[in-house]
Amino acid sequence: MSENVKKQLLLNVGLPSDLPKRSKKSRTSKRKKSEPTLIKKVDAVPAKPLAPAYDVQEAQDVVFKANEGPQTDFLSSSEREVLYGGAAGGGKSYAMLADPLHGLNNANFSGLLVRHTTEELRELIQKSQELYPRAIPGIKWSERKSQWISPRGGRLWMSYLDKDMDVTRYQGQAFNWIGFDELTQWSSPYAWDYMRSRLRSAYSKELGLYMRATTNPGGAGHQWVKKMFIDPSPYNKSFWATNIETGDTITFPKGHTKEGEPLFKRRFIPASLFDNPYLSEGGDYEAMLLSLPEHQRKQLLDGNWDVNEGAAFPEFNRSIHVIDPFKIPQSWSRFRACDYGYGSHTGVLWLAVSPSDQLIVYRELYCSKVTATDLADMILNAEQEDGTIRYGVLDSSLWHKRGDTGPSLAEQMNMKGCRWRPSDRSKGSRVAGKNELHRRLQVDEFTDEPRLVFMSTCTNTISQIPALPLDKNNSEDVDTKSEDHLYDALRYGIMTRPRSSIWDFNPATQRSGFQASDPTFGY
Repeated sequence: MSENVKKQLLLNVGLPSDLPKRSKKSRTSKRKKSEPTLIKKVDAVPAKPLAPAYDVQEAQDVVFKANEGPQTDFLSSSEREVLYGGAAGGGKSYAMLADPLHGLNNANFSGLLVRHTTEELRELIQKSQELYPRAIPGIKWSERKSQWISPRGGRLWMSYLDKDMDVTRYQGQAFNWIGFDELTQWSSPYAWDYMRSRLRSAYSKELGLYMRATTNPGGAGHQWVKKMFIDPSPYNKSFWATNIETGDTITFPKGHTKEGEPLFKRRFIPASLFDNPYLSEGGDYEAMLLSLPEHQRKQLLDGNWDVNEGAAFPEFNRSIHVIDPFKIPQSWSRFRACDYGYGSHTGVLWLAVSPSDQLIVYRELYCSKVTATDLADMILNAEQEDGTIRYGVLDSSLWHKRGDTGPSLAEQMNMKGCRWRPSDRSKGSRVAGKNELHRRLQVDEFTDEPRLVFMSTCTNTISQIPALPLDKNNSEDVDTKSEDHLYDALRYGIMTRPRSSIWDFNPATQRSGFQASDPTFGY
Protein backbone atom coordinates (compact mmCIF):
# COMPACT_ATOMS: atom_id res chain seq x y z
CA MET A 1 0.00 0.00 0.00
CA SER A 2 1.41 3.38 -0.96
CA GLU A 3 2.19 6.05 1.59
CA ASN A 4 -0.54 8.37 0.18
CA VAL A 5 -3.22 5.70 0.54
CA LYS A 6 -2.08 4.99 4.10
CA LYS A 7 -2.41 8.64 4.94
CA GLN A 8 -5.88 8.77 3.37
CA LEU A 9 -6.95 5.70 5.32
CA LEU A 10 -5.75 7.21 8.56
CA LEU A 11 -7.60 10.42 7.86
CA ASN A 12 -10.79 8.46 7.17
CA VAL A 13 -10.71 6.75 10.55
CA GLY A 14 -10.02 9.95 12.42
CA LEU A 15 -6.36 9.31 13.36
CA PRO A 16 -3.48 11.70 12.80
CA SER A 17 -1.45 11.03 9.67
CA ASP A 18 1.95 11.85 11.20
CA LEU A 19 2.13 9.24 14.02
CA PRO A 20 5.66 8.25 14.91
CA LYS A 21 6.82 4.79 13.97
CA ARG A 22 6.79 2.23 16.76
CA SER A 23 8.71 -0.90 17.28
CA LYS A 24 7.10 -4.21 16.49
CA LYS A 25 6.56 -4.88 20.18
CA SER A 26 4.98 -1.55 20.94
CA ARG A 27 2.70 -1.81 17.88
CA THR A 28 1.45 -5.21 19.04
CA SER A 29 0.86 -4.01 22.54
CA LYS A 30 -1.10 -0.98 21.36
CA ARG A 31 -3.22 -3.05 18.92
CA LYS A 32 -4.39 -5.29 21.76
CA LYS A 33 -5.70 -2.37 23.74
CA SER A 34 -7.53 -0.60 20.92
CA GLU A 35 -8.02 -3.38 18.36
CA PRO A 36 -11.85 -3.65 18.52
CA THR A 37 -12.37 0.06 17.87
CA LEU A 38 -9.70 0.39 15.20
CA ILE A 39 -10.84 -2.66 13.15
CA LYS A 40 -14.43 -1.50 13.18
CA LYS A 41 -13.54 1.90 11.77
CA VAL A 42 -11.24 0.56 9.03
CA ASP A 43 -13.84 -1.94 7.79
CA ALA A 44 -16.59 0.68 7.71
CA VAL A 45 -14.65 3.22 5.60
CA PRO A 46 -12.63 1.58 2.80
CA ALA A 47 -10.02 3.52 0.91
CA LYS A 48 -11.37 5.46 -2.12
CA PRO A 49 -8.58 6.95 -4.22
CA LEU A 50 -9.92 9.99 -6.15
CA ALA A 51 -9.91 9.89 -9.98
CA PRO A 52 -7.91 12.67 -11.61
CA ALA A 53 -9.94 15.59 -12.97
CA TYR A 54 -10.28 15.93 -16.78
CA ASP A 55 -11.79 18.32 -19.34
CA VAL A 56 -15.12 16.87 -20.57
CA GLN A 57 -15.04 18.76 -23.88
CA GLU A 58 -11.51 17.59 -24.68
CA ALA A 59 -12.36 14.02 -23.77
CA GLN A 60 -15.23 13.83 -26.29
CA ASP A 61 -14.55 13.23 -29.96
CA VAL A 62 -17.81 14.55 -31.47
CA VAL A 63 -17.95 13.23 -35.02
CA PHE A 64 -21.39 14.65 -35.89
CA LYS A 65 -23.76 16.75 -33.82
CA ALA A 66 -27.21 17.46 -35.26
CA ASN A 67 -28.29 21.08 -35.43
CA GLU A 68 -31.18 21.86 -33.11
CA GLY A 69 -34.48 22.10 -34.95
CA PRO A 70 -35.27 20.43 -38.29
CA GLN A 71 -32.13 18.30 -38.48
CA THR A 72 -32.78 16.88 -35.01
CA ASP A 73 -36.46 16.32 -35.91
CA PHE A 74 -35.42 14.39 -39.01
CA LEU A 75 -32.99 12.09 -37.19
CA SER A 76 -35.54 11.34 -34.45
CA SER A 77 -38.63 10.94 -36.66
CA SER A 78 -40.55 7.69 -36.40
CA GLU A 79 -42.83 7.89 -39.48
CA ARG A 80 -42.39 5.29 -42.23
CA GLU A 81 -41.65 7.87 -44.96
CA VAL A 82 -40.07 11.27 -44.25
CA LEU A 83 -38.96 14.06 -46.56
CA TYR A 84 -36.40 16.55 -45.24
CA GLY A 85 -35.57 19.72 -47.12
CA GLY A 86 -36.87 22.88 -48.60
CA ALA A 87 -34.28 25.64 -48.81
CA ALA A 88 -30.66 25.09 -49.80
CA GLY A 89 -28.03 24.87 -47.07
CA GLY A 90 -30.17 23.16 -44.43
CA GLY A 91 -27.70 20.32 -43.85
CA LYS A 92 -29.64 17.72 -45.84
CA SER A 93 -26.79 15.51 -47.09
CA TYR A 94 -25.09 15.13 -43.69
CA ALA A 95 -28.45 14.39 -42.07
CA MET A 96 -29.08 11.68 -44.68
CA LEU A 97 -25.66 10.13 -44.07
CA ALA A 98 -26.10 10.26 -40.28
CA ASP A 99 -29.55 8.66 -40.22
CA PRO A 100 -28.52 5.01 -40.96
CA LEU A 101 -25.75 5.13 -38.33
CA HIS A 102 -28.28 4.08 -35.69
CA GLY A 103 -28.46 0.61 -37.23
CA LEU A 104 -25.07 -0.08 -38.80
CA ASN A 105 -23.72 -1.64 -35.61
CA ASN A 106 -26.46 -4.27 -35.79
CA ALA A 107 -25.57 -7.42 -37.74
CA ASN A 108 -29.10 -7.56 -39.21
CA PHE A 109 -29.10 -4.00 -40.58
CA SER A 110 -29.36 -3.68 -44.36
CA GLY A 111 -29.59 -0.19 -45.87
CA LEU A 112 -29.51 1.44 -49.30
CA LEU A 113 -28.71 5.07 -50.10
CA VAL A 114 -29.19 6.23 -53.70
CA ARG A 115 -28.60 9.26 -55.88
CA HIS A 116 -29.94 9.85 -59.38
CA THR A 117 -26.58 9.63 -61.24
CA THR A 118 -23.14 8.18 -60.62
CA GLU A 119 -21.55 11.66 -60.67
CA GLU A 120 -23.81 12.81 -57.83
CA LEU A 121 -23.17 9.55 -55.99
CA ARG A 122 -19.39 10.17 -55.91
CA GLU A 123 -19.88 13.33 -53.85
CA LEU A 124 -22.04 11.45 -51.36
CA ILE A 125 -19.49 8.62 -51.08
CA GLN A 126 -16.71 11.15 -50.45
CA LYS A 127 -18.67 12.72 -47.58
CA SER A 128 -19.39 9.28 -46.11
CA GLN A 129 -15.67 8.42 -46.21
CA GLU A 130 -15.00 11.48 -44.07
CA LEU A 131 -17.72 10.63 -41.54
CA TYR A 132 -18.17 6.86 -41.19
CA PRO A 133 -14.62 5.69 -40.24
CA ARG A 134 -14.62 8.20 -37.37
CA ALA A 135 -18.19 7.37 -36.27
CA ILE A 136 -17.72 3.58 -36.41
CA PRO A 137 -14.07 2.54 -35.89
CA GLY A 138 -13.24 -0.49 -37.99
CA ILE A 139 -15.94 0.04 -40.63
CA LYS A 140 -14.77 -0.97 -44.12
CA TRP A 141 -15.60 0.45 -47.54
CA SER A 142 -15.80 -1.98 -50.47
CA GLU A 143 -15.27 -0.14 -53.76
CA ARG A 144 -16.25 -3.19 -55.79
CA LYS A 145 -19.56 -3.66 -53.99
CA SER A 146 -20.05 0.07 -53.26
CA GLN A 147 -20.86 -0.97 -49.73
CA TRP A 148 -20.01 -0.06 -46.14
CA ILE A 149 -19.61 -3.04 -43.75
CA SER A 150 -19.43 -2.38 -40.01
CA PRO A 151 -17.34 -4.58 -37.66
CA ARG A 152 -20.55 -6.14 -36.34
CA GLY A 153 -21.91 -6.95 -39.81
CA GLY A 154 -24.34 -4.12 -40.63
CA ARG A 155 -24.33 -3.15 -44.31
CA LEU A 156 -25.12 0.03 -46.25
CA TRP A 157 -25.09 0.05 -50.05
CA MET A 158 -24.54 3.34 -51.91
CA SER A 159 -25.78 3.27 -55.50
CA TYR A 160 -27.61 5.19 -58.23
CA LEU A 161 -30.98 4.96 -60.01
CA ASP A 162 -30.66 6.77 -63.32
CA LYS A 163 -33.54 5.13 -65.20
CA ASP A 164 -36.78 3.61 -63.92
CA MET A 165 -35.62 0.16 -64.99
CA ASP A 166 -32.54 0.42 -62.75
CA VAL A 167 -34.78 -0.63 -59.86
CA THR A 168 -34.74 -4.20 -61.22
CA ARG A 169 -31.18 -4.51 -59.87
CA TYR A 170 -32.74 -4.72 -56.42
CA GLN A 171 -35.45 -7.24 -57.28
CA GLY A 172 -35.53 -9.91 -54.60
CA GLN A 173 -33.45 -7.90 -52.13
CA ALA A 174 -34.64 -6.64 -48.76
CA PHE A 175 -33.73 -3.49 -46.84
CA ASN A 176 -34.94 -2.04 -43.56
CA TRP A 177 -33.66 1.48 -44.43
CA ILE A 178 -33.78 3.17 -47.87
CA GLY A 179 -32.70 6.74 -48.56
CA PHE A 180 -33.15 8.94 -51.68
CA ASP A 181 -30.93 12.03 -51.77
CA GLU A 182 -32.43 14.92 -53.85
CA LEU A 183 -35.76 13.20 -54.52
CA THR A 184 -37.12 15.75 -57.04
CA GLN A 185 -34.44 14.67 -59.55
CA TRP A 186 -36.59 11.61 -60.27
CA SER A 187 -39.23 12.76 -62.77
CA SER A 188 -41.84 10.23 -61.64
CA PRO A 189 -42.66 8.39 -58.40
CA TYR A 190 -41.94 5.01 -60.05
CA ALA A 191 -38.55 4.41 -58.41
CA TRP A 192 -39.77 5.55 -54.97
CA ASP A 193 -42.89 3.39 -55.17
CA TYR A 194 -41.01 0.33 -56.41
CA MET A 195 -38.31 0.54 -53.76
CA ARG A 196 -41.05 0.65 -51.13
CA SER A 197 -41.67 -3.00 -52.08
CA ARG A 198 -38.03 -3.75 -51.10
CA LEU A 199 -38.61 -2.35 -47.61
CA ARG A 200 -38.91 -5.55 -45.60
CA SER A 201 -37.00 -7.34 -42.89
CA ALA A 202 -37.41 -10.26 -40.51
CA TYR A 203 -35.99 -7.94 -37.85
CA SER A 204 -38.33 -4.99 -38.47
CA LYS A 205 -39.56 -4.97 -34.86
CA GLU A 206 -35.98 -4.51 -33.71
CA LEU A 207 -34.68 -2.19 -36.43
CA GLY A 208 -37.84 -0.63 -37.89
CA LEU A 209 -38.65 0.04 -41.55
CA TYR A 210 -37.83 3.50 -42.88
CA MET A 211 -37.73 5.39 -46.16
CA ARG A 212 -36.00 8.75 -46.04
CA ALA A 213 -35.55 11.48 -48.65
CA THR A 214 -34.04 14.94 -48.93
CA THR A 215 -34.57 17.58 -51.62
CA ASN A 216 -35.03 21.22 -52.60
CA PRO A 217 -38.12 22.51 -54.44
CA GLY A 218 -37.83 22.43 -58.21
CA GLY A 219 -36.52 19.76 -60.51
CA ALA A 220 -38.24 17.29 -62.80
CA GLY A 221 -40.15 15.61 -59.98
CA HIS A 222 -41.32 18.77 -58.19
CA GLN A 223 -45.04 18.15 -58.72
CA TRP A 224 -45.29 14.51 -57.65
CA VAL A 225 -43.08 15.09 -54.58
CA LYS A 226 -45.24 18.07 -53.67
CA LYS A 227 -48.42 15.99 -53.99
CA MET A 228 -46.96 13.17 -51.90
CA PHE A 229 -45.36 15.11 -49.04
CA ILE A 230 -46.23 18.82 -49.12
CA ASP A 231 -49.91 19.17 -50.01
CA PRO A 232 -51.64 16.60 -47.74
CA SER A 233 -50.72 18.23 -44.41
CA PRO A 234 -49.28 21.36 -42.78
CA TYR A 235 -45.48 21.38 -42.54
CA ASN A 236 -43.82 19.19 -39.92
CA LYS A 237 -47.03 17.36 -39.02
CA SER A 238 -47.39 13.62 -39.32
CA PHE A 239 -50.18 12.37 -41.61
CA TRP A 240 -51.49 9.10 -43.01
CA ALA A 241 -50.09 8.33 -46.47
CA THR A 242 -52.37 9.37 -49.33
CA ASN A 243 -52.78 8.43 -52.99
CA ILE A 244 -51.21 11.29 -54.96
CA GLU A 245 -53.78 10.94 -57.75
CA THR A 246 -56.96 10.98 -55.67
CA GLY A 247 -55.79 12.45 -52.37
CA ASP A 248 -57.49 9.59 -50.50
CA THR A 249 -55.82 7.92 -47.51
CA ILE A 250 -54.27 4.59 -48.51
CA THR A 251 -55.93 1.81 -46.51
CA PHE A 252 -55.89 -1.97 -46.22
CA PRO A 253 -58.13 -3.51 -48.93
CA LYS A 254 -61.53 -5.07 -48.52
CA GLY A 255 -61.37 -8.56 -47.03
CA HIS A 256 -58.14 -7.90 -45.14
CA THR A 257 -58.13 -8.43 -41.36
CA LYS A 258 -57.30 -4.70 -41.06
CA GLU A 259 -59.79 -3.61 -43.72
CA GLY A 260 -60.16 0.17 -43.90
CA GLU A 261 -57.24 0.95 -41.57
CA PRO A 262 -54.58 3.38 -42.90
CA LEU A 263 -51.28 1.82 -43.94
CA PHE A 264 -48.50 4.08 -42.67
CA LYS A 265 -47.58 7.69 -41.94
CA ARG A 266 -45.58 10.32 -43.79
CA ARG A 267 -44.09 13.65 -42.77
CA PHE A 268 -42.42 16.64 -44.37
CA ILE A 269 -39.79 18.44 -42.27
CA PRO A 270 -38.82 21.83 -43.75
CA ALA A 271 -35.37 23.32 -43.24
CA SER A 272 -33.72 26.55 -44.27
CA LEU A 273 -30.24 27.96 -44.54
CA PHE A 274 -30.69 29.64 -41.15
CA ASP A 275 -31.21 26.26 -39.47
CA ASN A 276 -27.56 25.51 -40.28
CA PRO A 277 -25.31 27.92 -38.33
CA TYR A 278 -22.15 26.46 -39.89
CA LEU A 279 -23.20 27.76 -43.31
CA SER A 280 -25.34 30.79 -42.52
CA GLU A 281 -23.17 32.72 -40.05
CA GLY A 282 -20.75 34.11 -42.62
CA GLY A 283 -23.50 35.43 -44.86
CA ASP A 284 -21.66 34.58 -48.10
CA TYR A 285 -23.96 31.71 -49.10
CA GLU A 286 -27.04 33.79 -48.34
CA ALA A 287 -25.69 36.57 -50.58
CA MET A 288 -25.23 34.07 -53.39
CA LEU A 289 -28.82 32.82 -53.06
CA LEU A 290 -30.15 36.38 -52.96
CA SER A 291 -28.55 37.02 -56.34
CA LEU A 292 -30.60 34.29 -58.09
CA PRO A 293 -33.65 34.98 -60.31
CA GLU A 294 -36.85 35.42 -58.32
CA HIS A 295 -38.37 31.97 -58.75
CA GLN A 296 -35.05 30.22 -57.97
CA ARG A 297 -34.46 32.49 -54.99
CA LYS A 298 -37.88 31.66 -53.56
CA GLN A 299 -37.25 27.94 -54.00
CA LEU A 300 -33.66 27.73 -52.73
CA LEU A 301 -33.56 30.50 -50.13
CA ASP A 302 -37.17 30.54 -48.93
CA GLY A 303 -37.88 26.84 -49.54
CA ASN A 304 -41.12 27.81 -51.31
CA TRP A 305 -42.84 24.81 -52.93
CA ASP A 306 -45.57 26.95 -54.51
CA VAL A 307 -43.26 28.70 -56.98
CA ASN A 308 -42.72 27.42 -60.51
CA GLU A 309 -41.01 29.02 -63.46
CA GLY A 310 -43.77 30.20 -65.78
CA ALA A 311 -46.42 29.93 -63.05
CA ALA A 312 -49.68 31.74 -63.82
CA PHE A 313 -50.09 33.06 -60.25
CA PRO A 314 -46.63 33.79 -58.78
CA GLU A 315 -48.19 36.04 -56.11
CA PHE A 316 -49.70 33.04 -54.32
CA ASN A 317 -48.00 32.70 -50.95
CA ARG A 318 -48.91 29.85 -48.63
CA SER A 319 -48.02 31.88 -45.53
CA ILE A 320 -50.43 34.64 -46.59
CA HIS A 321 -53.23 32.95 -48.50
CA VAL A 322 -53.66 29.79 -46.39
CA ILE A 323 -55.36 30.09 -43.00
CA ASP A 324 -56.33 27.72 -40.20
CA PRO A 325 -59.92 26.47 -40.28
CA PHE A 326 -62.50 28.31 -38.19
CA LYS A 327 -66.26 28.23 -37.85
CA ILE A 328 -67.91 30.54 -40.38
CA PRO A 329 -70.49 32.79 -38.66
CA GLN A 330 -74.06 32.10 -39.78
CA SER A 331 -74.53 35.76 -40.71
CA TRP A 332 -71.87 35.57 -43.44
CA SER A 333 -73.07 34.98 -47.00
CA ARG A 334 -72.15 31.61 -48.48
CA PHE A 335 -72.22 30.24 -52.01
CA ARG A 336 -70.64 27.43 -54.03
CA ALA A 337 -69.12 26.95 -57.49
CA CYS A 338 -68.53 23.83 -59.56
CA ASP A 339 -66.65 22.60 -62.61
CA TYR A 340 -68.07 19.20 -63.52
CA GLY A 341 -66.34 16.28 -65.23
CA TYR A 342 -67.08 12.58 -65.14
CA GLY A 343 -64.08 11.08 -66.94
CA SER A 344 -61.62 13.66 -65.61
CA HIS A 345 -62.40 15.38 -62.30
CA THR A 346 -65.14 17.40 -60.66
CA GLY A 347 -64.19 20.35 -58.51
CA VAL A 348 -66.65 21.99 -56.08
CA LEU A 349 -65.74 24.92 -53.84
CA TRP A 350 -67.71 26.51 -51.01
CA LEU A 351 -67.00 30.20 -50.35
CA ALA A 352 -67.99 32.64 -47.62
CA VAL A 353 -67.93 36.45 -47.75
CA SER A 354 -66.63 38.26 -44.68
CA PRO A 355 -67.93 41.71 -43.63
CA SER A 356 -64.78 43.20 -45.23
CA ASP A 357 -65.70 41.47 -48.55
CA GLN A 358 -62.81 39.03 -48.22
CA LEU A 359 -63.60 35.65 -49.81
CA ILE A 360 -62.85 32.53 -47.75
CA VAL A 361 -62.72 29.18 -49.54
CA TYR A 362 -63.73 26.97 -46.63
CA ARG A 363 -64.47 23.60 -48.22
CA GLU A 364 -63.63 21.65 -51.37
CA LEU A 365 -64.86 18.47 -53.04
CA TYR A 366 -62.60 16.86 -55.62
CA CYS A 367 -63.67 13.58 -57.19
CA SER A 368 -63.92 11.68 -60.46
CA LYS A 369 -66.33 9.25 -62.11
CA VAL A 370 -69.31 10.56 -60.15
CA THR A 371 -72.64 11.06 -61.90
CA ALA A 372 -74.46 14.38 -61.73
CA THR A 373 -77.23 13.05 -59.47
CA ASP A 374 -74.75 11.40 -57.11
CA LEU A 375 -72.76 14.62 -57.01
CA ALA A 376 -75.91 16.53 -56.03
CA ASP A 377 -76.42 14.15 -53.08
CA MET A 378 -72.77 14.55 -52.00
CA ILE A 379 -73.03 18.34 -52.13
CA LEU A 380 -76.28 18.53 -50.18
CA ASN A 381 -74.91 16.17 -47.56
CA ALA A 382 -71.71 18.22 -47.16
CA GLU A 383 -73.55 21.50 -46.58
CA GLN A 384 -76.25 20.25 -44.19
CA GLU A 385 -74.95 22.39 -41.32
CA ASP A 386 -73.99 25.41 -43.41
CA GLY A 387 -77.33 27.14 -43.19
CA THR A 388 -78.44 29.10 -46.22
CA ILE A 389 -76.36 28.71 -49.37
CA ARG A 390 -77.16 31.90 -51.28
CA TYR A 391 -76.57 30.40 -54.70
CA GLY A 392 -74.48 27.96 -56.71
CA VAL A 393 -72.75 28.65 -60.02
CA LEU A 394 -72.06 25.79 -62.42
CA ASP A 395 -70.25 25.42 -65.73
CA SER A 396 -72.84 26.66 -68.24
CA SER A 397 -72.06 23.82 -70.68
CA LEU A 398 -73.98 21.46 -68.38
CA TRP A 399 -77.26 23.00 -69.59
CA HIS A 400 -76.55 21.82 -73.13
CA LYS A 401 -78.59 18.80 -74.14
CA ARG A 402 -75.97 17.68 -76.69
CA GLY A 403 -78.41 15.91 -78.99
CA ASP A 404 -80.49 14.04 -76.41
CA THR A 405 -84.07 14.76 -75.41
CA GLY A 406 -83.78 14.10 -71.71
CA PRO A 407 -82.89 16.55 -68.93
CA SER A 408 -79.45 18.12 -68.99
CA LEU A 409 -76.92 17.38 -66.25
CA ALA A 410 -77.65 20.75 -64.63
CA GLU A 411 -81.39 20.01 -64.66
CA GLN A 412 -80.79 16.61 -63.06
CA MET A 413 -79.01 18.28 -60.13
CA ASN A 414 -81.60 21.05 -59.86
CA MET A 415 -84.36 18.45 -59.62
CA LYS A 416 -82.51 16.83 -56.70
CA GLY A 417 -82.67 20.16 -54.86
CA CYS A 418 -79.04 21.10 -55.55
CA ARG A 419 -79.78 24.39 -57.32
CA TRP A 420 -77.41 26.12 -59.74
CA ARG A 421 -77.21 29.05 -62.09
CA PRO A 422 -75.00 29.01 -65.21
CA SER A 423 -71.51 30.46 -65.18
CA ASP A 424 -70.28 33.12 -67.56
CA ARG A 425 -68.53 31.44 -70.48
CA SER A 426 -68.78 34.30 -72.94
CA LYS A 427 -65.83 35.37 -75.08
CA GLY A 428 -63.11 36.84 -72.90
CA SER A 429 -64.51 35.36 -69.68
CA ARG A 430 -61.42 33.19 -69.06
CA VAL A 431 -59.06 36.17 -69.25
CA ALA A 432 -61.39 38.28 -67.12
CA GLY A 433 -61.58 35.53 -64.52
CA LYS A 434 -57.79 35.19 -64.40
CA ASN A 435 -57.41 38.95 -63.92
CA GLU A 436 -59.97 38.94 -61.10
CA LEU A 437 -58.06 36.15 -59.35
CA HIS A 438 -54.85 38.21 -59.60
CA ARG A 439 -56.71 41.11 -57.96
CA ARG A 440 -58.13 38.88 -55.23
CA LEU A 441 -54.69 37.45 -54.38
CA GLN A 442 -53.26 40.93 -53.83
CA VAL A 443 -53.08 42.33 -50.30
CA ASP A 444 -55.66 45.06 -49.75
CA GLU A 445 -53.94 48.31 -48.80
CA PHE A 446 -56.67 49.21 -46.30
CA THR A 447 -57.09 45.88 -44.48
CA ASP A 448 -53.51 44.59 -44.99
CA GLU A 449 -55.04 41.23 -45.88
CA PRO A 450 -55.51 39.45 -49.21
CA ARG A 451 -58.97 39.59 -50.75
CA LEU A 452 -59.04 35.80 -51.07
CA VAL A 453 -57.84 33.12 -48.63
CA PHE A 454 -58.10 29.35 -48.41
CA MET A 455 -58.60 27.20 -45.33
CA SER A 456 -55.77 24.69 -44.97
CA THR A 457 -58.24 21.81 -45.35
CA CYS A 458 -58.64 22.69 -49.06
CA THR A 459 -55.46 20.80 -49.91
CA ASN A 460 -56.17 20.12 -53.59
CA THR A 461 -56.97 23.77 -54.35
CA ILE A 462 -53.88 24.97 -52.49
CA SER A 463 -51.84 22.52 -54.55
CA GLN A 464 -53.32 23.36 -57.94
CA ILE A 465 -53.47 27.17 -57.97
CA PRO A 466 -49.72 27.91 -57.59
CA ALA A 467 -48.81 25.03 -59.93
CA LEU A 468 -50.90 26.29 -62.88
CA PRO A 469 -48.65 27.21 -65.83
CA LEU A 470 -49.31 29.94 -68.35
CA ASP A 471 -50.54 29.04 -71.80
CA LYS A 472 -47.46 29.13 -74.05
CA ASN A 473 -49.55 30.57 -76.88
CA ASN A 474 -51.51 33.04 -74.75
CA SER A 475 -49.83 34.57 -71.73
CA GLU A 476 -53.19 36.05 -70.64
CA ASP A 477 -54.61 32.59 -69.84
CA VAL A 478 -53.57 29.43 -68.04
CA ASP A 479 -52.66 26.23 -69.87
CA THR A 480 -55.98 24.44 -70.30
CA LYS A 481 -54.17 21.10 -70.57
CA SER A 482 -53.03 21.38 -66.96
CA GLU A 483 -55.01 20.25 -63.93
CA ASP A 484 -57.36 23.24 -63.74
CA HIS A 485 -60.72 21.89 -62.54
CA LEU A 486 -60.68 23.60 -59.14
CA TYR A 487 -59.26 26.74 -60.74
CA ASP A 488 -62.22 26.85 -63.14
CA ALA A 489 -64.65 26.42 -60.24
CA LEU A 490 -62.90 29.24 -58.38
CA ARG A 491 -62.99 31.43 -61.47
CA TYR A 492 -66.75 30.86 -61.87
CA GLY A 493 -67.29 31.76 -58.22
CA ILE A 494 -65.28 34.96 -57.96
CA MET A 495 -66.86 36.34 -61.15
CA THR A 496 -70.38 36.30 -59.63
CA ARG A 497 -69.76 39.63 -57.86
CA PRO A 498 -70.01 38.15 -54.33
CA ARG A 499 -70.49 40.84 -51.67
CA SER A 500 -71.30 41.19 -48.02
CA SER A 501 -73.55 44.24 -47.63
CA ILE A 502 -76.77 45.29 -45.96
CA TRP A 503 -78.01 46.21 -49.43
CA ASP A 504 -77.62 42.69 -50.80
CA PHE A 505 -80.87 41.14 -51.97
CA ASN A 506 -81.55 37.67 -50.64
CA PRO A 507 -84.68 36.22 -52.30
CA ALA A 508 -84.82 33.39 -49.78
CA THR A 509 -85.72 35.87 -47.01
CA GLN A 510 -87.58 38.42 -49.12
CA ARG A 511 -90.91 39.43 -47.49
CA SER A 512 -92.36 42.16 -49.73
CA GLY A 513 -95.68 42.00 -51.53
CA PHE A 514 -94.01 40.05 -54.32
CA GLN A 515 -93.15 36.50 -53.31
CA ALA A 516 -90.52 34.81 -55.50
CA SER A 517 -91.68 31.43 -56.76
CA ASP A 518 -88.07 30.30 -57.14
CA PRO A 519 -85.99 31.52 -54.16
CA THR A 520 -82.76 30.46 -55.84
CA PHE A 521 -83.06 32.40 -59.07
CA GLY A 522 -85.31 35.07 -57.60
CA TYR A 523 -88.25 34.94 -60.02
